Amino acid sequence: MRICYLSDANSAHTKKWCQYFVEKGYEVNVISLNSGNINGTKVYSLGFDGEKVGKSSLLYKISYISKVRYVKKLIKEIKPDIVHAHYASSYGLIGSIVNFHPYILSVWGSDVYEFPKKGRIFERIIKYNLSKADLLLSTSKAMAEETKKYTNKSIEITPFGVDTNFFKPKENRYREKKYLTIGIVKTLEKNYGIEYLIKAFAEIISKYPNEKLVLEIGGPGSQLNYLKQLTINLGIDESVKFLGLLNKEEVVNAFNRFDIAVFPSLSESFGVAAVEAQACGTPVIVSDVGGLPEATKPNYSSIVVPKEEHKRLVEAIEELLFNMEIRIQMGKNGRKFIEDNYRIEDNFAKVERIYYKILNG
Repeated sequence: MRICYLSDANSAHTKKWCQYFVEKGYEVNVISLNSGNINGTKVYSLGFDGEKVGKSSLLYKISYISKVRYVKKLIKEIKPDIVHAHYASSYGLIGSIVNFHPYILSVWGSDVYEFPKKGRIFERIIKYNLSKADLLLSTSKAMAEETKKYTNKSIEITPFGVDTNFFKPKENRYREKKYLTIGIVKTLEKNYGIEYLIKAFAEIISKYPNEKLVLEIGGPGSQLNYLKQLTINLGIDESVKFLGLLNKEEVVNAFNRFDIAVFPSLSESFGVAAVEAQACGTPVIVSDVGGLPEATKPNYSSIVVPKEEHKRLVEAIEELLFNMEIRIQMGKNGRKFIEDNYRIEDNFAKVERIYYKILNG
């Protein structure tokens, strides 16, 4: 099978899709707005700044339409069996205008949660893009429901799992430690609600001054300076560690250090980080938004709290922090839940079956 993805070549998610199908022996090509390198994959760049596309005016956002003729030429040369666009706005628009079939479109998050709400023309673009696809995919049921506001088509749920041979509990995962560690690994942006975690941690430090507690925050982002200053203002900066950008192995080490992982997002299409944490045997606390609850098993591997509800977040952290038996059992439950539902090879095998099904009509 020869696959052509319309997707960001620098995205970790795009790389995972390519890696799986390259390893299965398929020929994989990526047409990307920006340049990038993916092992075993031919990448064609359209010469745009992908980050700028996401933040600029509508005129700039759709300026890549001028490249449609070039994309058609590339696809004619590639001769794919399937064209699969990832992201319903930018890449979805390119795929819709190119008009190759069979054509699959995956929604990712902000493309359906935010883009169509910017105005009537944005909504029309999304509706048009969804209408042109032969099949729609979503990583979560919650995001599929959001997508259905703009289409009557059925949507296949294709969860985005993790490599459970890599994301796993390390030896002595549940040993007693000198410090109890609460943590998060996420991009430091407002919609992930990290300030609420910091404020909840400050209250717990205040309530339990004799407990040895640490908060670790992994990831880069535009809110880094704001969040650092917040810890200073709250007088907890000596108990908070900002880890910066972590590579894959460092993420696994971080989740194994954490006694509890907290994801207090204000919006979230799925919750890959929560899946990774559970795969490492870490109990999680998540907010009740988007696909986060379905990325966990509430009251089994996770505690779900209302978003922006400070008191309930504090209570959930206390519930796990000071009950080692429940904390450890919930972590073990999380590992089993991920093995049963979010093994990346199982999730991609479903996509592979979908590819063959659509090729066979």
